[in-house]
Amino acid sequence: MFTSTTVSFAHGALEGDGIVLRIEASVEGAVVVVDATPFHPVDHTWPDQPGDSGTISVDGSSAVVTEAVMAASSEGGEFAVGSDIPVKRGAEGWTWLVGHRLDGQAPEWLAQGAAVSLAVDAEKRAGLSRGHTACHLASLALDLAVADLWRKDPGVDALGNPDFEGRANQSSRIHENGAVDEYRLGKSLRKAGFDTETFAATLSDRERAINEQLAAWVADGSASTIVTQGPTIVDRRSWRCELPEGTAEILCGGTHVRSLSEFASITVNLDLSDPQLLVMTTSAVPAG
Repeated sequence: MFTSTTVSFAHGALEGDGIVLRIEASVEGAVVVVDATPFHPVDHTWPDQPGDSGTISVDGSSAVVTEAVMAASSEGGEFAVGSDIPVKRGAEGWTWLVGHRLDGQAPEWLAQGAAVSLAVDAEKRAGLSRGHTACHLASLALDLAVADLWRKDPGVDALGNPDFEGRANQSSRIHENGAVDEYRLGKSLRKAGFDTETFAATLSDRERAINEQLAAWVADGSASTIVTQGPTIVDRRSWRCELPEGTAEILCGGTHVRSLSEFASITVNLDLSDPQLLVMTTSAVPAG
C-alpha cells in the first residue's frame, strides 16, 4: 500500500520530481499517481478550486495533465478517483493520493517506476490563487457588512464577526481571478436570527460597504500564507492573512497569493434576483 502523496503546492512550488507509483486507464484519460507532486488537486468533497493543469515528462517526452484530482486506495486494493471515492478523507485503511489526469491514455514511455518531472501551468495557478484569496476576503467583508442584521448569535468567523458565510453558504466556485458564491436566504436562516427583509432593502449599501472594505485591505497589502500541519495531501492546511483588524485563519486546502499587494483591486457584485438566494460574484484585478 502506498503512502499518501507528498505535496509542495502550499509553498508555491510549480515544478517537482517524482516516481510513478500507479497508472489507471480511464475513458476520461489515464490517471497517473506519483509519490510527490507540486500539483494542487480539485477536492472531491468541496470542489471549489479546480485542479492544476500542466505536464508530466520523462527524458524530454511530455504528456499533458488536464487536471489534478484526488484519488484514494484501500488496503484491500480498491482504487477510486474523485467523486467515486466511497469514504471520507482520513478514513482508516485508505491512503490519499494526487492523481494526474492525462489528455488521453498513458504513452509507452510513461510507466510504473519511471522518474518523472512535473510542471504546473504557472499562469493558471496564479489566477486561481488570486481567485481563492479574493473569495475568502470577500466572505470576510460580507460577514462584516451584514453583522448588524443578526438578532441571535450565529457563531463567529475568522475575524470574530457574525458568521453569515458559515451559516448561509451553499456553494463556492473559484475561477481564475474570481469566484461565485451562493447563499441560501431561506426559512432556516431567518429562524437563526438573520433579518433577510432589511438585507434585501439595503442590498446596494451592503455591496458598497463590502467593496470599500476590500479596497482598504488591498491597499494595506497584508501578507497571505498557507499554514500546513504536514507534507502530505491528507494533512490539514489553512489560509492565514495578517489583516489590520487581526489575523484571519480559515481551514482551506487551496492555493493563495503571498501578499495582497498582488491585487490591483477586488470587487463584488451582489445579486438577489431570487429573494431566497444571494449570489456574490467576486472579481480580482492583478497588480500590474
